Amino acid sequence: MTAANVAEPAVSAGREPVLAVRDLVKHFPVRSRGLIRRRVGDVHAVCGVSFDLFGNETLGLVGESGCGKTTTGRLLLNLIKATSGEVRYDGRNLVDLSPSQMRPLRRDLQIVFQDPFASLDPRMTINEIVAEPLQIHGLYGSRTQGRDKVRELLRMVGLNPEHGNRYAHEFSGGQRQRIGIARALALRPKALVLDEPVSALDVSIQAGVINLLEDLQDELGLSYLFISHDLSVVRHIADRVAVMYLGRIVEIAEKEQLFTKAAHPYTQALISAIPLPDPRKERSRQRITLTGDVPSPVDPPSGCRFRSRCPKFANELTDAERQKCVDEVPALIDRGQGHASACHYAEALKLV
Repeated sequence: MTAANVAEPAVSAGREPVLAVRDLVKHFPVRSRGLIRRRVGDVHAVCGVSFDLFGNETLGLVGESGCGKTTTGRLLLNLIKATSGEVRYDGRNLVDLSPSQMRPLRRDLQIVFQDPFASLDPRMTINEIVAEPLQIHGLYGSRTQGRDKVRELLRMVGLNPEHGNRYAHEFSGGQRQRIGIARALALRPKALVLDEPVSALDVSIQAGVINLLEDLQDELGLSYLFISHDLSVVRHIADRVAVMYLGRIVEIAEKEQLFTKAAHPYTQALISAIPLPDPRKERSRQRITLTGDVPSPVDPPSGCRFRSRCPKFANELTDAERQKCVDEVPALIDRGQGHASACHYAEALKLV
């Protein structure tokens, strides 16, 4: 029933996306222990995810750890093979392409990883790391041309080109993340998947990297899928926000619309947990506390996956309404102005 989670076309009507994701599914097999490792189940990591990423926009993808955000980002770039669904770029479905067919398209679609140290080869200098994609795609040119390109990329991300002969361990976390950004920009891509690019950094360093990403987007016309669990960061950088829970997108809307008029109870709970800078407002506001743990993606609940933790389901619905949540997967429906939510009773929810 994954198709039930597909947003209606009205959500993106009239705009041509850089990436169009439709009903994307990824299941990882679970095998038994022992000599004969039989397949005994599946981890339902991503289930029927659909959204569009438009030119020169930042789409924030948020949710708790383990909800499938990183898997979704890697599926977009075909770094892991999807079980089913479509990721359309330039008229082609990337899901169907082999590694050799994907190689020329990787010039346009790049990723910045979460860990700025693990993603950099400790045996290579920074010049070599940034130059590697240029060499792979035959864009390095002569030694002088290649060196000039690398120096320009380092300047672009705020690093001193004179330090290019150093190794990754000689740089701070924020500097290492800038190196990863420089490597991703080397091929002049059209879209970047940013997989929690600032979560491993100090707050003061985060601001510098976020400002850098915004400047680069304005300068180069980039599109970002910004994956994060920090809604404060997402509110600062994103144009639209998609909220993910246990492998499904439960709400997607323009940033201010989502933060001021969240329609899904899970989104409302996430927003209520954002700290407020005013101590008096922080003390007086009412938080929405979710009970219980996130269900296992190996055996997710039937119908609405959020029902086992939903305050609305527990306290406000009739038995008949609860049964609908148990039996039917809520569709991701446009409620107006491109604001889509996947809740059977979203219309009756009190907007925050």
